[in-house]
Amino acid sequence: MISSSYLANHLLIAMPGLDDPNFSRGVTFLCQHNADGALGIVVNRLSNYRLGEVLEQMEIATDDATLAQMPVYAGGPVQMDRGFVVHEPGDSYDSTFKVSDELCVTTSRDVLAAMAVGRGPRRALVALGYAGWGAGQLENEIRENSWLSVPSSASILFETPLEARWLAAAQLAGVDMRLLTDYAGHA
Repeated sequence: MISSSYLANHLLIAMPGLDDPNFSRGVTFLCQHNADGALGIVVNRLSNYRLGEVLEQMEIATDDATLAQMPVYAGGPVQMDRGFVVHEPGDSYDSTFKVSDELCVTTSRDVLAAMAVGRGPRRALVALGYAGWGAGQLENEIRENSWLSVPSSASILFETPLEARWLAAAQLAGVDMRLLTDYAGHA
């Protein structure tokens, strides 16, 4: 693939026929994608945790009850004990990857500490785990009609209700998932 065909900073939308329970009706924000593979965060699956519980486990105190009740996403089936914060750019953190001018991913605890005291990113979502693909794997899955991709959208990530993200993300590509079958053909 040429670099312009890589899908970093895109949303992967699971097609109706994708029956893997980790990704069925899933929306995944692709943080990285290159010749070596891809890494993404599922943004429409909740974990069993609230952010307050995660902060407590990390011994980070917060008095912000709203922040403590913030949902934590199940970012994918790989390393489910590893945290990722998808957020808008702003302050600098120890381990931040700039995905685009609008979105970053941070894996260091300092972003959570800043959030706990009200100095974190204006909009963020926290996830445990990630989705990963080896070299060529995602490209093969796309050829097999498992995924639809669209450029990422901060409004999908931070404003669209969780249960509406799958349909809303597909609508960015002009696709109404309710009209598609759960099987695919090849011409």
